[in-house]
Amino acid sequence: MKIIITDLTRFRNDDIVCIAGIDKESKKCIRPLPYIKKAKCKKLSILPGAILEGNFTPDPKRGNPHSEDMHYNGLKYIGDCSSNELNQILKGSLSKSISSGFTYPFNEGGKVIPHTNPPAKSIITIKVSPQQIPIVKDGFVPQKIKLNLRDNDNKKYSYLPITDLGFFNYTMSHYNEADFPKKLNDILNNEKSVYLRIGLSGKYKSKDGRDGYWLQVNGIYTFPNYSKQLRCY
Repeated sequence: MKIIITDLTRFRNDDIVCIAGIDKESKKCIRPLPYIKKAKCKKLSILPGAILEGNFTPDPKRGNPHSEDMHYNGLKYIGDCSSNELNQILKGSLSKSISSGFTYPFNEGGKVIPHTNPPAKSIITIKVSPQQIPIVKDGFVPQKIKLNLRDNDNKKYSYLPITDLGFFNYTMSHYNEADFPKKLNDILNNEKSVYLRIGLSGKYKSKDGRDGYWLQVNGIYTFPNYSKQLRCY
């Protein structure tokens, strides 16, 4: 089976990364398990748009919402897809909004789906204009950025965490510059459209008692162009 990588996300453990991709034939999203060492990602040249081939089998222990999780063997890098191919694979996975994609009626400012009501999947794609997603500094944690989103159903989501590895590395390089995050927003605003890969975290209970699966931004892809400085390790 061949998948096009659409998600390359970071963990607190910097030695591993989470990848996910879409099967070119079935259009099904697959998240290979176990998580891959960052060193192996570099060795295999795994970046968004990379084409990987391998044998994937469902993980019987992983239920909803993480239905994409599959064990793999024989994983190898085939090459890179074209910008148009990546555009088409993302376009084919589109949901109109976060609420419709996860079939959960988020309230204004909502960020978590209760663990008692898990959706059937944990990754969706939405398409927005750059003006809908200003990037801001995290007001509480230094060296982090968040994304504010006005979704296509006009619901606002504030301070969503960004787990996109390329964005994180760009942040580390430019966070303390006087014009940051304006420089990052300028990169986005110079493009026509943006695809967002919106994911759900593992089950987590916050200090205020909210217990469930939390929204996060797994990937941010601009079209018709993309910035190589945002697509790196």
